[in-house]
Amino acid sequence: MTFAHVAHSHSHGAAALAPLLALVVVAAGYVALATRRRANGHGWSTWRTSSFLTGCTLLALGLAPNLLPDLAEDFRVHVLQHLLIGMLGPLALVLAAPITLVLRSVTPSRGRFIGRVLRSNAVHLIANPVSASALNLGGLAVLYLTPLYAATTGSPVLHHLVDLHFLAVGYLFAWVIAGPDPAPRRPSVPARLVVLGAAIAVHATLSQLMYAGALINIPVPPDQRRGGAALMYYGGDIAELLLAFALVATWRRRPDHRTHKRPAAEHDSRVARSRATS
Repeated sequence: MTFAHVAHSHSHGAAALAPLLALVVVAAGYVALATRRRANGHGWSTWRTSSFLTGCTLLALGLAPNLLPDLAEDFRVHVLQHLLIGMLGPLALVLAAPITLVLRSVTPSRGRFIGRVLRSNAVHLIANPVSASALNLGGLAVLYLTPLYAATTGSPVLHHLVDLHFLAVGYLFAWVIAGPDPAPRRPSVPARLVVLGAAIAVHATLSQLMYAGALINIPVPPDQRRGGAALMYYGGDIAELLLAFALVATWRRRPDHRTHKRPAAEHDSRVARSRATS
């Protein structure tokens, strides 16, 4: 091993360490807010805290191969990273309802500011299941059908940017499909199931093209390509089924308002006002 190779590995590892440190900071911030709410008597779900920490752990596992350049160059490891960073990790983070935790922890003025951001036209544009799905699947298509993947293997910065993209769009997709946090103009559960089904079909098709080596631009050995395709196909199915389960779990029959008494309606009104201003 030459000195230049050692120096390159050291710089690559140092660059890969920054996202892991950022994850530690984010996880500590979530735990601090949850602990403060419990200490103040307001309470916060231990299950949601566990879900957030699980999501951070999955992301850390997905980022860990970046510390070892030789391991990260294996395409099968790359696909595993995609599953952890772009699908499983974001789903666990979304189920932890971090936006709700922040809204309940900040001052009313800051809560109203966050509410205005969530209701902005830009968020309305991207926080739509169809838009989120297009960003998610479009990113995969660009990565594997163009020379982008080959470029990421030679550029740690570009590799991190691709990871960041998949984390962002993976979180966005999980949020608008099944997130417990408030989302602008979220369609009905059946409509979201249709979008999720279409996304599953496109994801499976891309995996099959990868396995066959058709239309893709992935300069790796055939055994790695086929192994990565199989992992993407079956691992993606597991992640998408978990997302579907989370979505169906939120499906509640709309209550019959004729049977509700006035006190219950007044209680719901107070809860809605509290959420809007907290």
